[in-house]
Amino acid sequence: MSSLGHVGGVTDPGRRRRRNEDAYVVEPPLFAVADGMGGAQAGEVASRLAAAALKEGGAGEGGEQRIVALIQEANRRIYDRSNRDPSASGMGTTMTVALVEDGQVAFGHVGDSRAYLIREGAMEQLTEDHSLVAELMRSGKLSPEEAETHPQRSVITRALGTDPDVDVDTFTIAAQTGDVFLLCSDGLTTMVSNGAILDLVERCRGDMDKALRALVQAANKGGGEDNITVVAFEIAAEPLARDGETREYVFEGATPDEEDTLTEADAVPAVDTAVIPAEEIQAELRATEQRERAVRRRHLRRRVLAWLALLLIVAGIALALYLRFLR
Repeated sequence: MSSLGHVGGVTDPGRRRRRNEDAYVVEPPLFAVADGMGGAQAGEVASRLAAAALKEGGAGEGGEQRIVALIQEANRRIYDRSNRDPSASGMGTTMTVALVEDGQVAFGHVGDSRAYLIREGAMEQLTEDHSLVAELMRSGKLSPEEAETHPQRSVITRALGTDPDVDVDTFTIAAQTGDVFLLCSDGLTTMVSNGAILDLVERCRGDMDKALRALVQAANKGGGEDNITVVAFEIAAEPLARDGETREYVFEGATPDEEDTLTEADAVPAVDTAVIPAEEIQAELRATEQRERAVRRRHLRRRVLAWLALLLIVAGIALALYLRFLR
C-alpha cells in the first residue's frame, strides 16, 4: 500500500502585503491551506482560527465526513468570534483540506484556494473555485483570458465564517505511488501559470523544500500581489522516516528570496477579498440574461421595422413607376 513520502509547507507575505493572512496545516496525514479576508487583522485571525481547529481536532478517520466535521468546527469558531468581536465582524477565510487514508486522499473545499494533482508529468486542478469569475466562466459569460484581468476576480462566493453553516465541496481521489498533491492559496495561482508550477515541481522532485521555495520565488517574481502559501505531499511506495519516526519536512515561512519581498515600510495596504453569496451571483446572472434578451428583442424589432419600412419604400417606388407606365 502507498504511504506518505516527502511533505512540506511554506507561506510568504508576498511583495505587496503588510501582513500574511494565510495559514496552513501540515500534520500528516492531514493537510490544509486557508486564505483569510477581512478588515484590520481580521483575515489573519480567521485563517489562524481555522488552522487551529484542524490541528486541535486532528485527522481521525472517516475521510470526507471527517473533513466536513473539521471545517464546520472551524466555521463555527470564526463565525462566533466575528459576532463577539466588532473588530472582526465580517471576517472569513477560504479552506482547502486533504486527508490521506487507506490509499486514498479525501478533500474538502470552500473558496478559491486550490488543490492540484501532479501525476505522470501532468497537472490537474482538482477543486472548483467558488468565485465570481469562475461562475461567469461556467455560465459562458467570461473567457479564461478575460478572467485573468477581471476587476472583480477577488470576489468569492463561499467562505468560512460568514454564516452559521458552510457548504463544503468534498471528493476522494485514489492515490498512486509518485503522485504529488499541492494545496495553495490564490497568491500562487494568480502569479504563476499551471505550466510553470508543474515545471518547477517536476524539476525539484525529491527535494520538497526546494520545490516550495521555487514556487514562492516564482510568485514573487511574477508580482507577489498577494500572500503565497503552498502545502505539498507526495505518495511513496515506502514511508519516509526522519529521525526514525517523523515524515515532516516543513519550511516554516521565511522568505526564500529576500530581494523579492518588500519591507513592511514599502508595502501597500492589503485589498480585502469580498464575499458575495452564489445565490446573489446567480440572480444577477439571470437578471443579466433577461436584460440581454430584452436588448436582443429590441434590436430584432428595430431590424423588422427597418425591413418593413424598406419594403414599403420599394413598394411605393414600384407603384409610382407602374402608374407612370400606365399613363
